[in-house]
Amino acid sequence: MKNFIGIALIVFMTLGCKEKTKDKEGQIETEPNAQMENSTEDEWEVLFDGSSFEGWKGYLKEGVPDHWKIEDGAMVFYPPEERKEGEIFDLVSEREFTDFILSLDWKISEAGNSGVFWGINEALELKKPYHTGPEIQVLDNEKHPDAKNGTTHQAGSLYDMVAPSKDVTNDVGEWNTMIITVDHQKKQGSVELNGVDIVSFPLANEAWNEMVSESKFADWEEFGKYSTGKIGLQDHGNRVSFRDIKIKELNN
Repeated sequence: MKNFIGIALIVFMTLGCKEKTKDKEGQIETEPNAQMENSTEDEWEVLFDGSSFEGWKGYLKEGVPDHWKIEDGAMVFYPPEERKEGEIFDLVSEREFTDFILSLDWKISEAGNSGVFWGINEALELKKPYHTGPEIQVLDNEKHPDAKNGTTHQAGSLYDMVAPSKDVTNDVGEWNTMIITVDHQKKQGSVELNGVDIVSFPLANEAWNEMVSESKFADWEEFGKYSTGKIGLQDHGNRVSFRDIKIKELNN
């Protein structure tokens, strides 16, 4: 009888503790609720799964330019040795987005330059994505000359408008994780780089208009005017890689 009670007690304790684990210090902690974890993950939509360019195209082009390759789960841009005047190979999403959180990893080549756009209006008369889309800078801060043009041109900045609070980029050749939030309803945006909040900026209000008026985009009639638009990845003439691209649309 004692053995039976002992076995029952062990079973009861095992079932009661099955949702608990020990952390590295040996402290007991409760595991995340699997259903909650799955529902949170379900809010994200994968824009690039590492295996195909589905959902992407060249700006003002049909399909994806051959200069973009998929290697080791990343999309990699190899700039052409020669190009026609004005020719670009920026990528844009086929879909448009308004309010969202965009998460991706980027890796820049030595002395390289690129960027991530949002709010792009892909119209024939607008020859480049940056004519409409604001840019979060991707850069080798150490060796690209644009970094010397002020901190509003350095990696993670809202280009030419808001500088990052600090340089938290990893070494060239290493991956950086960037999270961009664009929320027109709350009239605010932000950038997180490698787990650090480095940029905050206003949106769709007088503070935004004033900020633009003090930048190089002051006289660009179409710049930043589209709350709904495409996501873009920039061809700035240097090799750059992107991976793990996903988006969470905000319904507020």
